Amino acid sequence: MDMNKMEYSHDCGLAKVQKLVGGKWKLVLLWYVSETPRRFGEINRTFPELTQSMLTKQLRELERDGLVHREVYKEIPPKVEYSLTELGKKFEPILKYMYDWGEENL
Repeated sequence: MDMNKMEYSHDCGLAKVQKLVGGKWKLVLLWYVSETPRRFGEINRTFPELTQSMLTKQLRELERDGLVHREVYKEIPPKVEYSLTELGKKFEPILKYMYDWGEENL
């Protein structure tokens, strides 16, 4: 890919990806649920600086965009788990690369 020949448009691939994962918490949420399915409470405890309403909003957007699957178990109290969809799993190598780049360079 020749970086000098790439042209920006509002619907280019990079702009589309940015729309999907552009939320403040989306990348770290995707990274966290990529390891194993995670319960809502576990995610909430892991990111104490993230309000419950913002966590819900970010997870719903990731679910709406097809990157995260939400599984509701009919138990009392209700159990909800989040995991990556097949589309989300295709994004894992990018997350790993970004993680590694951040560890090495920042």
